[in-house]
Amino acid sequence: MKDLVDQAAGSSRRTTLAGRAYAAATAAEARAYGLRERRVDVGDCSLALLEGGPVDAPAVVLIHGYSADRVVWVRFARHLLRDHRVVVPELAGHGATGFTSGAGHSAPAQAARVATLLERLGIDAAHVAGNSMGGFVAATLAVQHPERVRSLLLSDAVGVASPEPSEAELLIRQGRNPFLLDSVADFPDFYAMTMARPPFLPGVLRAAVAADYVARREQLAEIFADFHGVATLDDRLDEITAPTLVMWGEEDRLVHPSTARAWADGIAGARTVLYPGIGHMPMLEAPRRSAADYRAFLARVGAGSRRRDEVP
Repeated sequence: MKDLVDQAAGSSRRTTLAGRAYAAATAAEARAYGLRERRVDVGDCSLALLEGGPVDAPAVVLIHGYSADRVVWVRFARHLLRDHRVVVPELAGHGATGFTSGAGHSAPAQAARVATLLERLGIDAAHVAGNSMGGFVAATLAVQHPERVRSLLLSDAVGVASPEPSEAELLIRQGRNPFLLDSVADFPDFYAMTMARPPFLPGVLRAAVAADYVARREQLAEIFADFHGVATLDDRLDEITAPTLVMWGEEDRLVHPSTARAWADGIAGARTVLYPGIGHMPMLEAPRRSAADYRAFLARVGAGSRRRDEVP
């Protein structure tokens, strides 16, 4: 704890250098895997994204969660690049896309931007995956634009009522949102909630992430209010016709694992994969294994990936 506070409490120049080092390290890793950075205008904002793989291959879109960014999908994405066009956008309010107060960060607003992104990229339909809030966005896209979604991956996704409250949900009910940090001293407890098996992150880079969360507190509060201010999808799950895989870490402390059952019970034909010893982000905690399970799912779905209502 003291090391983290000491590292983050240095001069503004040191904090800036740590943040730049984090950005440089994550960008270099993405490039090493064959992912390139670009921006795409979607109307009300310009989405930053990573893209890689054959441009004429079946497209996969990987959507990050609340407060996160494209980095959380990079080690998962590397296992798809050989035979998929992979697109990893940063949602409005997050990462290099940037935050604009009042822009709208609800799942419907974000899903509309993703739909526009697909159109601008010339992608008629894609296999769409989302983690946490990104799962809410992906499922909303499948409801609002079913023609755009070949298949759906929901990883530890919010967007339906949880049969049992998670540790984070209980805190939020008490008025203590664990994502909203008052100081870097709050970061270790929050970080421990996000993953059961976090990948190694050097202390100076971890300090940069902690400082970033503190700096973005008010932005994150607005984004949270936006996506919690709309109805969940409990009453619309039967409208999802895309083949669906529900993926969940059994040690998830942010979204209770019982929520996997709520998604799977509501979406006809949905498959479920549970990961013992894994927390809220299987794609980051166990990228090789979770990507292998996803590739197996995509193989079953097939390159054509017809929706249920199109199957004769």
